[in-house]
Amino acid sequence: MRVAVRRWLAAHPQPDELTVAVSGGADSLALCSAALLEARGRIAVHAVTVDHQLQEGSAQRAEAVSLWAVDAGCASAQVVTVDVGTRGGPEAAARDARYSALRQVGRGDVLLGHTLDDQAESVLLGLGRGSGRRSLQGMAPYDAPWGRPLLGTRRAQTRQYCADLQLPVWDDPHNDDPRFTRVRLRRQALPLLEEILGGGVAEALARTAGQLREDDPRADVAAILELVGAVQLDAKTLARFTEGTRRAVIKQWLDDRLGGPCTSAHVVAVDGLVARYRGQGPVYLPGGSRVIRERGRISHAPADSSGRAAPRTRPT
Repeated sequence: MRVAVRRWLAAHPQPDELTVAVSGGADSLALCSAALLEARGRIAVHAVTVDHQLQEGSAQRAEAVSLWAVDAGCASAQVVTVDVGTRGGPEAAARDARYSALRQVGRGDVLLGHTLDDQAESVLLGLGRGSGRRSLQGMAPYDAPWGRPLLGTRRAQTRQYCADLQLPVWDDPHNDDPRFTRVRLRRQALPLLEEILGGGVAEALARTAGQLREDDPRADVAAILELVGAVQLDAKTLARFTEGTRRAVIKQWLDDRLGGPCTSAHVVAVDGLVARYRGQGPVYLPGGSRVIRERGRISHAPADSSGRAAPRTRPT
C-alpha cells in the first residue's frame, strides 16, 4: 500500500494538502492509512465520508468512519450527506452524487480507493456494453482532481493490509447485492473467466486498459488542430492523416463548436468534405448550424437566433 501511494505522490506531486474519500471499506481505509504514513510532515491529509442515505444507520456509520480518520491522524474529517437520485439507475446515481460532493468539498486532489479489481470490472463492463475505446481504457491513475494510487493493487491486498494493522473495516452490504451489475461481474463473471482461462484475467484486463490509454490518439488531437487551423480547418493538410486521426480531430473540432458531443454520422459527413470532396454541399448539424468547405477551408456557420445557419463568410 505504502509503495503504491509513494509512487503516485512522486508522479503527481501535491502542494500542501490532499483529500482521501473514506467509505469505511478495506480499500479506502488502506489508502487513507498509507497516505497518512507517506505524507507525514509534508502534506496535510483530509478525509471525506459521503453518506448516501441508502441504508438504515448510514449516518452513524459515516460518523464512526470520520472519527476513525481523525484518530488516525487526518488534518480534518467530515461527513457529507447527499440525496441520491434515480437517473441512470441506482449505481450511476449514487456515483454521480458522490463525485459531485467530493468535488465540492475536496481540498487539493481527491484520492479514491479503486483497485486493480475495480479496473478489471470497469473494462469488462465496457466491453460487454460495446462502449468503445474510451470505456475500455478504464479509470486513469490521475484525472484532476481524481487520483487513484491503488490501480495496480489487488483487493485482497487491501484487506490483508487492514487485517495486519487491525483497521476497523466495514463491509457495505450493497457490495454483495446481486441486484447491482458490478456485484454480479465480481461474484460470477470474473471468477468464471478466471476458471476457464486459467487465471490472470483481472491483471490482463487492467493491462489492456493501460495499453489503450498509452496508445490513445486523442493525446495528439490538440497539436494537430493547431497545425490544421483550430478555427477553420485546412482540408488539404488534414487529409494527409489517417482516417482514424482525421475523425478524432474533426470530432474534437465539432464538439468545441457545438458545446457538446456530436454523432459519428456528423463526423463521417464532415470527413467527406475533407478527404472525399466532390463539390458536395454543407453538412447540417443539430441546432441549425452547418459545416461548409470553401477554397480548401472547412468552417462552421453557427445558427442565428431563429435557429438557421448564419450566412456564409468568404475567407479573405
